Amino acid sequence: MNDLVGAVWRKSSRSNDQGLCVEVADNVVATLGVVGVRDSKDLTGPTLAVSPPGWSAFVAGLRRGELRP
Repeated sequence: MNDLVGAVWRKSSRSNDQGLCVEVADNVVATLGVVGVRDSKDLTGPTLAVSPPGWSAFVAGLRRGELRP
């Protein structure tokens, strides 16, 4: 889904210089009902549209150490 109209992208605070960076657009939840996710190295490439509960579960799993790159 590359049609995230009005998305304001921000790089993850956990991004590093190893090329494992993502950008998130959570400002479109109110208008589009999704959280946008994309590769910060490919700004015109594909994006993911994740439900807000799905995004929250993903972030919670990362914080608990359940998911590793």
